[in-house]
Amino acid sequence: MNDIYDPNFVKKLFNKMSSSYERMNYITSFGFSIIWRKQFIKTLNRKRSKIKVLDLLSGLGENWSYLKNRFPNAEFYALDFSEEMVEKSRKKGEIIFQNKIEIFQDDVLENELKSEEFDIITCAFGLKTFNEYQIDLLAKQVYRLLKKDGQFTFIEISKPQNSILYFLYSFYLGKIIPILGKLFLGNSDDYKMLWLYTKKFESCKKVETIFKKII
Repeated sequence: MNDIYDPNFVKKLFNKMSSSYERMNYITSFGFSIIWRKQFIKTLNRKRSKIKVLDLLSGLGENWSYLKNRFPNAEFYALDFSEEMVEKSRKKGEIIFQNKIEIFQDDVLENELKSEEFDIITCAFGLKTFNEYQIDLLAKQVYRLLKKDGQFTFIEISKPQNSILYFLYSFYLGKIIPILGKLFLGNSDDYKMLWLYTKKFESCKKVETIFKKII
């Protein structure tokens, strides 16, 4: 069986999903993915100065329009290790930033970006693809990349604590989403993996504990 946290496995998975990922996120979350993205970015202090903003695991650039609105005079950077995601997101970078965004195709856990370079770091819905050891490495990278007075914000889906909600949640993610993947994409296996990642991730609390030890 494949190690689902192996970077090469994760990269191949997201390469395959790159043409549909944004659309499927919107459909399967009933549009709430947009609301959640707006909300987690609003936790950051609004700034009009010329700061540097880095979007990690940037995918198809789903955060970028909200970041641009929050930080209109910032320099923007993005990092993702899926070649297909990066290639497709460049088109969005052209529209939103008129090509004034640097997009890096690299592994966030072993990246070569400069230390203490960024004022803001964001990341949406990528934590579930890491095991605890990798989350520890991620926290160390965030600490290294942030300026001393910098801010970061992450968002991820946690397992509902209520047993009835969890049953409905697991049925939807485990059964309905793969069917939607089959209907829209002709492939249900890739979207079954998202349920497996979410199930194993369980809660953001362990991430919070790891980050508090390091940052």
